[in-house]
Amino acid sequence: MSLEADLARWREHLTRFAALLGDPPDRHAPPDQEPVPGHCLIFAPHPDDECIVGALPLRLQQEAGWRVSNVAVTLGSDPRRRAARWAEVQDACQVLGFDCIAVGADGLSDVRPDTAERAPALWAAHVGAIATLLDRHRPALVVLPHALDDNPSHRGVYRLVVEAVAQAQLDTVLAHTEFWSTQASPNTLVQTGIADTARLIAALERHTGEIARNPYHLRLPAFLADTVRRGGELVLGAGEAPPDFAFATLYRLVACRNGHPAGDLPRHVCPADRALTSALLTR
Repeated sequence: MSLEADLARWREHLTRFAALLGDPPDRHAPPDQEPVPGHCLIFAPHPDDECIVGALPLRLQQEAGWRVSNVAVTLGSDPRRRAARWAEVQDACQVLGFDCIAVGADGLSDVRPDTAERAPALWAAHVGAIATLLDRHRPALVVLPHALDDNPSHRGVYRLVVEAVAQAQLDTVLAHTEFWSTQASPNTLVQTGIADTARLIAALERHTGEIARNPYHLRLPAFLADTVRRGGELVLGAGEAPPDFAFATLYRLVACRNGHPAGDLPRHVCPADRALTSALLTR
């Protein structure tokens, strides 16, 4: 099936779902191209994470002309599937318009929160490889899991990227994401309208081996809808009126200066009818 047919199918399904939630029709943000667009690096613990947490990068790319590159930190735990998973993530990134960066020939191995203690030489090599990549690209935005996202590879990638950002002495903004467990202090809720949500799910469908094992792409709309329920009060405040949209993704944006955290950014709700720009990433 073609991408156009996939997108049309998902738009139809999502429009019906959104109508049940009382979401008004898509309100399109006008493009607000920046003179010098930024560069975002997504550090994906596994191929497919770039789709699940890709709302903010996708909108910055489409609305402000940002370049987005997905870093495939690992290609999964099964060596027999790594070549196929690399092909799948390249296909998914093509749907999203993201560049795709491999780390090593086969992704990094043993990226877990305790690897530094168990295999210090391997961990130092991993941190050095990511720090070199960060120094080469100097991204304005780095997307990574939050510290307690309840999967060993997600927590390992969090530690890996934080240590590499410090080693590279990078000035950037870290966008902490969530999937396996919620994070305590999100400060940014980013809506995706019907078209962008459909694109994220169509890209996720390209990970054919994973969704054959577990059709989690079918549940992603419910996850994004529940994020609106949680995110409205977590970002706006308890008891505040919830946003009037169906689908969104939560992030915690943290400024880094010279490689070290310098404080959370202000709270923001980002509806789809207001273009996202780099102004979101300033204090």
